[in-house]
Amino acid sequence: MSTDGTEQRVTWHRELDGLSADVLRLGAMTCETVPRGTDVLLTGDLDGAQTLIELDDEIDALSVDLEERCWSIIVRQAPKAGELRRVVTVIKLIAELERSADLMVNVCKATRRMYGSPMTPKIRGILSSMSAEAHQLLRFSLDAFADENAGLGRALGDIDDRLDQLNRDMVEAIFEGNGTGDIDLAVAVQLALVARYYERIGDHAVNIGERVTYMVTGWLPEHNGAMRAAGAGRGETDAEPGGVDETS
Repeated sequence: MSTDGTEQRVTWHRELDGLSADVLRLGAMTCETVPRGTDVLLTGDLDGAQTLIELDDEIDALSVDLEERCWSIIVRQAPKAGELRRVVTVIKLIAELERSADLMVNVCKATRRMYGSPMTPKIRGILSSMSAEAHQLLRFSLDAFADENAGLGRALGDIDDRLDQLNRDMVEAIFEGNGTGDIDLAVAVQLALVARYYERIGDHAVNIGERVTYMVTGWLPEHNGAMRAAGAGRGETDAEPGGVDETS
């Protein structure tokens, strides 16, 4: 390889490393909104709510900048194989993280709508637990990306089961509080939405895990369906690389 070619590769890898570092910075900003937004919710801090809503503009700006850099890299560098999968993964991560931050903006807006309305201790406890689980899932998904850990990426779907159960617990607690007159209907609706926001953050973290698995292995869950469709067309049975039992 020529000296110019070597220098170009060094520059290319430096650019790719910078892109990965900045998407982790975006992830850190998004992760930070979860406990801060929950504190706003539980304390009724309207000033804190406004601060986080304004912070979302910074997250949006960084998201746009990162995505533009990704497309520029694809056009200029024409990355191949694993390099292309990394850039495509970053594009997907940007969207998942930006949407997660938007969900915490929704939590802040719900805080405004519920201002002055009491929450039962049970509901406050569930909200705190949902926040902790959502925050942990996001952190794990970013760890999986940073470490190129496909095993952790795959595990996120199972870890997310805890957040799904908490969402069901919240629905039960809301019905209980509404039935006893401790929560009026308007507040009950907002609380149900807030629980859904946390649950959706968990889903975004799981999506990130799937994309990390794709980045490392080149395999996505959607490929299973594509193979089944192709196999059905030929009268063949299901198959997955490595002989993995998809039903487990």
